[in-house]
Amino acid sequence: MAVYPARKGVVYMSTTGSGTASSVVHLNTWVLNRDTDKIETTSFNDTNKTYVQGLPDLKGSFSGFWDDTETKPFSGASSADGVKLYLYPSADIPTKYAYGPAWVDCSINVAVSGAVTISSNYVANGSWFVNF
Repeated sequence: MAVYPARKGVVYMSTTGSGTASSVVHLNTWVLNRDTDKIETTSFNDTNKTYVQGLPDLKGSFSGFWDDTETKPFSGASSADGVKLYLYPSADIPTKYAYGPAWVDCSINVAVSGAVTISSNYVANGSWFVNF
């Protein structure tokens, strides 16, 4: 088992649900959250609450520095059919990634004390493949 530096993470994104995904430049963070619903099944005389697991609620975020030539996050946020996202923990292991259609939001942050940054949140817009 190997450990990989996060500095080699990659996010590929299309600007439409049918478009071709390409690398989003100058990002430095991405997050994939796969929380699942927990459905209560507690019955009479149980000694504690019990639950069954429901569906995953796949969502996450990515962020980094604004580049005036990089338009995918903003274009994808206004896409009528969503985007395609590919998330790689490391470019060194291309077989380990998450992929799926998503709805994306994007914002820009401009503060006098720092670099201009962007951040995006996404949620699943269909089934995802995750191989970590």
